Amino acid sequence: YFQHYYITNNLRTDWSSRMVSQQSVPQAAHAATVRADDVCLEWNSDPNLGLSPPDAERRQKTHGMNDFGEKEEESLIIKYLSGFKDPLIMMLLASAVISVATQQYDDAISITVAVIIVTLVGFIQEYRSEKSLEALNNLVPPIAHCVRNGMKQDLLARELVPGDIVEIGLGDRVPADVRLLQCTGLELDESSFTGETTPCRKQSDPVVANKGELAELTNIAFMGTLVCNGHGRGVVIGTGYNTQFGEIFTLMESEETPKTPLQKNMDKLGKHLSLMSFAIIGMILLVGFLQGQPFQQMLNIGVSLAVAAIPEGLPIVVTVTLALGVIRMSKKKAIVRKLPSVETLGCVNVLCVDKTGTLTKNEMTVTEVTTSSDNTYKLSGTGYFESGQLFLNEKVLTRCPEDLAVIAKIGYLCNNSQITDREMFGNPTDGALLALSQKLNIAIEDTARLEELPFTHERKWMGVKCVSKSTSDSGIYYVKGATENVLKVCSHILIDGALQLLNAESKDAIINVVQEKEDRGMRTLSLCYGGTMNSLVYVGNVGIVDPLRNEVPDTIHELHANSINIKMITGDSKNIAISIGQKLDIYRGSDTALSGDMIDGMSTEQLSDAIKSVSIVYRSNPRHKMKVIKALQSNGLIVAMTGDGVNDAVALKCADIGIAMGKGTDVCKEAAEMVLGNDDMSAIVEAVREGKNIFLNIKNFVRFQLSTSVSALMMIAITTFWNIPSPLNPMQILWINIIMDGPPAQSLGVEPIDSGVVNSPPRLPKKQVVDLYMLARVCVSAAVIISGTLWVYKNEMVDGQVTARDTTMTFTCFIFFDMFNALSCRSLTKSILQINLFGNTTFLFAISASILSLFGLIYVPFLQTIFQTEALAFDDIIMLVCLSSSVLIVDEVFKLLLRVFGGDKKLTANTSEDTKHLIP
Repeated sequence: YFQHYYITNNLRTDWSSRMVSQQSVPQAAHAATVRADDVCLEWNSDPNLGLSPPDAERRQKTHGMNDFGEKEEESLIIKYLSGFKDPLIMMLLASAVISVATQQYDDAISITVAVIIVTLVGFIQEYRSEKSLEALNNLVPPIAHCVRNGMKQDLLARELVPGDIVEIGLGDRVPADVRLLQCTGLELDESSFTGETTPCRKQSDPVVANKGELAELTNIAFMGTLVCNGHGRGVVIGTGYNTQFGEIFTLMESEETPKTPLQKNMDKLGKHLSLMSFAIIGMILLVGFLQGQPFQQMLNIGVSLAVAAIPEGLPIVVTVTLALGVIRMSKKKAIVRKLPSVETLGCVNVLCVDKTGTLTKNEMTVTEVTTSSDNTYKLSGTGYFESGQLFLNEKVLTRCPEDLAVIAKIGYLCNNSQITDREMFGNPTDGALLALSQKLNIAIEDTARLEELPFTHERKWMGVKCVSKSTSDSGIYYVKGATENVLKVCSHILIDGALQLLNAESKDAIINVVQEKEDRGMRTLSLCYGGTMNSLVYVGNVGIVDPLRNEVPDTIHELHANSINIKMITGDSKNIAISIGQKLDIYRGSDTALSGDMIDGMSTEQLSDAIKSVSIVYRSNPRHKMKVIKALQSNGLIVAMTGDGVNDAVALKCADIGIAMGKGTDVCKEAAEMVLGNDDMSAIVEAVREGKNIFLNIKNFVRFQLSTSVSALMMIAITTFWNIPSPLNPMQILWINIIMDGPPAQSLGVEPIDSGVVNSPPRLPKKQVVDLYMLARVCVSAAVIISGTLWVYKNEMVDGQVTARDTTMTFTCFIFFDMFNALSCRSLTKSILQINLFGNTTFLFAISASILSLFGLIYVPFLQTIFQTEALAFDDIIMLVCLSSSVLIVDEVFKLLLRVFGGDKKLTANTSEDTKHLIP
C-alpha cells in the first residue's frame, strides 16, 4: 500500500481496465449482492462499534498486514556475484586465467584479489543505494479513519483487518476494499482501475452483479480509489493482496522505477567519458604494441585503466547522495516523496502558499457571533475545547440567549465533524461550529438527518434536512456557507423571534457586518433554516479566527532572505487576505491583489504580465490557482505550491514542487512532491537549502572523480607515448578506482550545508553539473597531479629500470595527491580555512581509512606481494606529503583570486536576468 502512489500514477489505464475486467471478483461480488448488515454478520463485526482491539489483533495474525510486503530479495551472495558479469571485470578475470596459463602466478593472484576488492566496493555502493531508497517508502504511511470499540481513531492503513469499520471522506484514499454500509453524495475516482475519468457514484443498497465487473459493484469502495465527493462508512472485506488493487500490484511488481533527470544526466556524462576513455586506452594499447611492449602486460594495464578511468559508479553515488539528502530532510519533518524533486528544490524562486492550514494553524475558533437581531456575542477560549466564556457588551452571560442558541443549533446539525477527547475529526470549520455548540451546552439528541446537500466550490454552502424523532413533520433544512451565497437562498430574516421579509437594506446591513469582521482577519459564515430550499430564514453569522502558526513570520523572513518571492493564494475575501498578508510582510506597499473573477477576465498574456506585482490572490478556486502557477512558470520561474485540501491538489500537481501539509488529505499528499510531516512551514527553508547544497555536493564529488580519472588516464598515456614503462601496475590502478568511486568520493556527497548557500539566490534549473568552470578546475588539478607524480617517477627511475620502490613512490604520491585534491573539493569557492574541517566526519573517516589502507599496501608483506610495493622510509613519506599538498595550494590560490575579483559571487549568483525583477 505504501507503493500505491507509484502504481496509480504510472498504470496505463487502458491496459489495467482490460486486465481487471478479466479478473474474477468473487469476494467483492458476493458482498455487493447481500445486505450491508449481513456482510457485517459474516465478518462478525458490529457496524456501530467496530472490532475490539484483541479481535483485530487475532485477525491480523490470520490475514496479515494490509500492505504488499517486501518481495523476496536475492541473497547477498547472489547480488555480489552478479557484479562479476561486468564485461571489464570478466576481461580482468580472463587476464588472470592467461597469467595462470603462462605460469605468472603472482600476477594472477594480484589481479584476482584486486577484482574481488573492486567488485566488493561496487556491491557495497549498490546495496547502500537500495537501502537508502527503501527507507523512503516508509516516510509517508497512509492513515485510515477506523472505528474500534465504538471510538473513532486514526490508524496506519496497514493495520486494518477484514471486519474493521472505516469512514471515508472528501480527499481520502480508500485504504482497503470496503462494502459500504451508508454514504452521502459519495463519488469515487476509479480511473486507475476502469480508465473512466467520470467519478463513480456510490450507494449502499445490494446490487445484482451479473458479471462481477467493477462497474456493477456500486456499493464497493476499492482500495486506492479517491473520494471526490461526499462521505461514507463501510466494513473492510479485503486487505493487502486480497483486494482488486493487490491483483494489479502483483502484475506490476516487476516494473522498475524510472531514473531521475540527474541520474540520466550522469549516465550521459558517464557514456561520454567512457567513449573518451576507451579512445585514449585504445591509443595507449596501439602505441604499446607498436613499441613492442609485452602483450600480457599491455592487456592488464589497458583493462585496469578501463575499470579505473570509467566512472561507472557516478549514477550510484548520485542516487545515494540524493537519497541520503531526502532522509536528512525527513528528520526535519520535510518528507520528499519523489527523488527527482530534490534537484528542483534548490531552483525554487517563487512560493505560492495556501493560507488556511499553511500560514495558520487550521484550528478554527468561533470568537464572535452576530445574530439577525443585531446582537454581537463574543466568546473566549481557542481550539476545539469546551471551555470559554460568553460576553455581550463586555458583560459575562451565564445562559445562552435564544437568538444565539438558534445559530449554535444550526451549526451543530449542519456538521460532519466529531470532537473526542479534545481531538477534532473532520473539517476544521465544522469543528469550530461544533466547539461553539459545546461551549453553549447545545446538544440535539432527538433529531435524525434525512438528506445532505454537500458543499461545492460553485454554490459555497452546505445543507442538511433533519426531522425531529418526536414529531411527524416533513423536516427542516439547515444551511451554512459564504454570506453572499447564503443570502441568495434566503427570503426572510428572524428578528427578535419574528419573521420578516429580507429586503435589500437588510442584506446591505448584513454584508457590512460581515465585511467589518473580515477586515479584522476573520473568516465568516452565515447560517439559515427553513422548510424549503427556495425560502430560507437568515439567522446570523459567525466570525472564525484561525491563529497564525508561531513559526510563520520567521519563515517568511528566511524565505525572502533566500530570494524566494511569496504569493498567498486563498479562497477568503480580499480584506481577510490583505490583513493576513500585511501581518506577515507578504503584502507590501507596491504590491497588488487579484481576485479569482479578475483572473477569469484576463488573457494568458495579461495574467503573465500582471502576476509580476501580485502578492495576494483571493476568492480563488482550483482553476485560478493553476492559472497563477502557469503564469509564473511562463515567466521562467520555478514555482513551489503549498496546500492541504482537495482543492489544492490540482495546483500542487501543476507546480514544479508541490508541498502538502502532513495533516492534509490523501489526494493532496499524492499530488505533492514533498510533505511537511509536522505542518511546520520552516521545514521548507531547510528543504530549499538542502536542495541547493545537494547540487553543490554532487558537483564537488563529480569534480573529484573527473580529476582522478583524467590524471590516471593521461599519466599512463604520456608515459606510453614517451616509451617509458608504466609508472603504475594493474593492481595499483585498480586501487585508484576504489579511491575514486569509494568512500572519499561518497563522503563529499554528505558535506554539511555551506553557510554561503544559506542565502544564495536560487539555482538556474538548466545549470549543468559539469560546466566550463568545472572543466577548467579539473584540468588544473589533473595537471598538478600528473606533473608531480611523473616528477617523482622520473626522479626515482635513475637507471631506466622500474623497481618496486619506483612504483611504490609513484603510487603513494598519486594517492596523497588524490587525498589533498579531495580536501580541496569540499568547497567550490571557500578556502579550507573558511570551512569547518571537522564538520564532515564521514569525510575524515574516509580519508583516514584510505591512508591507513595505503600504508597497509606499503608495509604489510602479504599486500606488498599482491600490489608489488615495498616499505618506504619516514622521510620519503614526508617528502611525498609536502609535494602532493601542492594541488591543494594551487587550488587555494585559484579560490583566492576568485574571491579577490568577485568570481565566487558570480558562481553563486545563478539567478537569470529575466527573472530578477520577480525576486525581492
